[in-house]
Amino acid sequence: MLRILIFFVRFFIFWLLFFLLDRLLFLSVFLRSLPENKFQETTAAFYHGLRLDLAMSAYLIIVPLIYFTYTDLRSEHQPNFQWLKVYNKVLVILFSLIGIINFNIYREWGSKINAKAVDFAVTAPNEAIASSASSPIVFSLALLAVLIACGLLLNNYIIKTNTVAQRTPLWAKISNSLFMAALTFLLIRGGWGVAPNNQSMAYYSEDQLLNNAAVNTEWNFISSLLKSYKSNKNLYQFYPEIEAVRQVNQLYAAKKDSTIHILNTQKPNVVVIIMESFTADLTKTLGHETGITPGFDTLARHGVLFSQIYATGNRTDKGIIGTLAGYPSLAAENMVQWPEKMEKIPALSQTFLKQGYHTSFFYGGQSEFDNFKAFILSHGYQSLTDKKNFKARDMNSKWGAYDGVVFNRQLHDLNQSRQPFFSTHMTLTNHEPFEVPGAYKFGKADNTQKFKSTAFYTDSCLNDFLTRAKKQPWYKNTLFVIVADHGHILPKGREEIYIPQRYHIPLLFFGEVIKPAYRGKIFKQVGSQIDIASTLLHQLDMNAKAFVWSKNMLSPATKSFAYFSWDNGIGFIDNKQCVTFDNVGRMCLYNNHPGDAENTRQLLKQEKSYLQIAYHQFSAL
Repeated sequence: MLRILIFFVRFFIFWLLFFLLDRLLFLSVFLRSLPENKFQETTAAFYHGLRLDLAMSAYLIIVPLIYFTYTDLRSEHQPNFQWLKVYNKVLVILFSLIGIINFNIYREWGSKINAKAVDFAVTAPNEAIASSASSPIVFSLALLAVLIACGLLLNNYIIKTNTVAQRTPLWAKISNSLFMAALTFLLIRGGWGVAPNNQSMAYYSEDQLLNNAAVNTEWNFISSLLKSYKSNKNLYQFYPEIEAVRQVNQLYAAKKDSTIHILNTQKPNVVVIIMESFTADLTKTLGHETGITPGFDTLARHGVLFSQIYATGNRTDKGIIGTLAGYPSLAAENMVQWPEKMEKIPALSQTFLKQGYHTSFFYGGQSEFDNFKAFILSHGYQSLTDKKNFKARDMNSKWGAYDGVVFNRQLHDLNQSRQPFFSTHMTLTNHEPFEVPGAYKFGKADNTQKFKSTAFYTDSCLNDFLTRAKKQPWYKNTLFVIVADHGHILPKGREEIYIPQRYHIPLLFFGEVIKPAYRGKIFKQVGSQIDIASTLLHQLDMNAKAFVWSKNMLSPATKSFAYFSWDNGIGFIDNKQCVTFDNVGRMCLYNNHPGDAENTRQLLKQEKSYLQIAYHQFSAL
């Protein structure tokens, strides 16, 4: 019995050391983002991560335990564990690969590897490969080699498969098996307490990076996979339903429905251009960066700029749903993964189609990516131009056709289209791995330089498109709506996923249909990309009641606020303050005015209520 226990103890020691090494590498990769002068708090991640490390080790010992129990009960011979080293070697290689992928996903998404990443890789492998191309390949491979080498070395040194045969009575064998099974169950569950193991068990710091470092990567990954199939139960039940509804209703309550009409016509053509990763930080107008977006900055001086607009989420799928359907992001949930629900929400394209507009969508990549095609085809777009509609010679980037090629195609098709038309273009060049069809304006020594270069290229394509469109007869009766799908960590290195600057995006209404008195006007009220739907429809005197989450930003009676979310966190911002909240650790991550306790409390209540009711509506679809 003692020898078997020692054997299993060594097994646990091996995996605890491997997870310790993985955590050490994680902290080393993000060394620059660690809190300064907090060495003790940083090293505490190793202690607070032990609970989930033990749980993951217990999961891994299930197979050896079943084998031991089976062979021990049916034979007098001691179980042969020679195969265990191979078992561990396979897991070491697999977990090392997961660990390296996790480093790069966390750098981009601000969250650890989860079911969404697997779904992304399975449903859109080409796009996943393209996204990974911006990762530091040599550095990643070096870390992978270190992790595998150390894991295999520890495996050879710690795991001993030779055991001495002992004659043990049957009752003792049964007792041994039950004891180890019970111990394994307790480690997996996290003890006898009411609450079983979850991510928050590892949370201990106000710094989100340290909390994520403490969470066991593989445990988190498996937990995410197991929870990926969700029921219709509301995952975000913070308050009694009546109270949450009251909070949301107050946000949208307006004394009167009034609109500042900035257009000189009620039936213009409308072209919505959704710019990939076109964060406000890229522009001189909003981000004080010089020379990256000269085209947009010039347009902003002649259009109507909304300077305090925030993306509803941190991914393209959320940006498209937010912009075109006026629907908020749902934290860990993903609307596009539920086509049967997605089909039930309204979209601008449907509204314009009913008003006699011809509708079209342009995208240079694979429209099946993240179920974009399901959304497009189920929401009134009469024509879809995507990767399949371009010649092979135009497929020069890893994502598909470069933005310039797609803008050319859109211009050609709009020249042939009947009017009025509602056309949408989703750009893609300003996406990992940040490739341009020519010289890199800002160099390509690192991702920041390449990101600036692709943004400059997309900006030049937009400017060229509008310059040539100006020569067309339909131009004078066209409103261009230019907005980003989401923000980005670059170019300013904003690594924290929970800060509002990561969601700050430009929104510009542009065109000769704008009254001269409003050209060059800047509206500074806080709003969201989900407010585009209501704002646009009110300008055209169309019914916007179906877009219940979208508010009219050109109404003086509208309250100024924006909501955003990431995998498991939410943020809320008004004209005075921004507060973000972590749903796992149940704590504030960001508060730019912590001294205003009353407004902080109110914003927290509003953002929780907002997500609760939005998710409730989603569940009921």
